Amino acid sequence: MKQKLERKVILKKDVWNGILSYCKMKHPSEGILILKGKSKKGTITIDGLTIPPFSYSDQTFAGFPQSFLPLDLSYVGTAHSHPSGSAEPSVTDLHNFFGLVSIIVQSPYENDEDIFAWDSSGNQLEITFESNDAQKN
Repeated sequence: MKQKLERKVILKKDVWNGILSYCKMKHPSEGILILKGKSKKGTITIDGLTIPPFSYSDQTFAGFPQSFLPLDLSYVGTAHSHPSGSAEPSVTDLHNFFGLVSIIVQSPYENDEDIFAWDSSGNQLEITFESNDAQKN
């Protein structure tokens, strides 16, 4: 019998700094980004970001039309902010889930303590915040 892999997330430092900066810039509206990286044996390594084309947002929602995305197999999920200060995924977040992981950043977007990762069922995932000069596996 196959054992179910527990997913975990590795977030590179320049990526989490970029996410925090983007969320601050978009505040008080939500900001949304596409996460780029790879997944291997349950570990999702995020090493890049893309601003989705034709994205839209206000104080309670951020989204983008997926039909305008170019084919890119490195997309692993999305990151978006919650200006309200809660990092819990909403029902809308779960219904609009994209990829393998959803990162939600709660206001005030100051450091890694404001960043949380979730799977498509709303289960919190472990995040490792990695400096860019760390050894590659």
